[in-house]
Amino acid sequence: MAKAKILIVEDDVSLGEVLDYNLSQEGYRTRLASDGQQGLRELRLQCPDLVVLDLMLPLIDGMEVCRQIRNDPATRDVIVLMLTARSEESDQLLGFSVGADDYVTKPFSVKVLLQRIQALLRRKDQSSSDREVLVSQGVLIDRHRHRATVGDTPLDLTPSEFGLLAALVQQPGRAFSRTELIDVALGDDTIVLERTIDVHIRSLRRKLHEHADLIQTVRGIGYRFRDPADAMASEEKADRNLRSLL
Repeated sequence: MAKAKILIVEDDVSLGEVLDYNLSQEGYRTRLASDGQQGLRELRLQCPDLVVLDLMLPLIDGMEVCRQIRNDPATRDVIVLMLTARSEESDQLLGFSVGADDYVTKPFSVKVLLQRIQALLRRKDQSSSDREVLVSQGVLIDRHRHRATVGDTPLDLTPSEFGLLAALVQQPGRAFSRTELIDVALGDDTIVLERTIDVHIRSLRRKLHEHADLIQTVRGIGYRFRDPADAMASEEKADRNLRSLL
């Protein structure tokens, strides 16, 4: 499988480039952002596995970026490793209180930082592997039994369709690119065209019948499984419209 995706949000250009180079050398897929606003935009465009997040950022500081990551269903499971020049215990506690997973003070050894990142990603892999049953909006995926149901109806899925649906259901609201879906659902050693994903998605939607709209197209990016919060908002709006007609 492909190495993890890491977003580096650091306004110190030279440090950002050093981190980008060293993480890329380790095989990670990296992206750089130089302020909090750009960092949040990158997060929403393509959700990473881990964010290396500087505390002191222009436009939106690291604390607020971390809060928004944790408050957004599409990004709340992203690992956040916070970087800061502050070493006071109160600052560290504040970082953890808004949802940081780990905290590294500057200056630091790049080797040590890499070890901390590896440990955080291993922990995430372990917790993800423990989730054999995934449920969202009536769709249930049982990985152990390799069964999928919508409501009480079993779905007759191919292995590729099963992998795709499991990847989408595991992170509702997250937008996946076609390349990401090939990696997470089919394996990065699978030789398929990106447009092959479209064929699988069309087949999945047919098999979901009236629940087909759970798989949403994200224009210019790929696909996502509908965010439960969006579904609730739609239901509330429909309910308000109905009451206004009575």
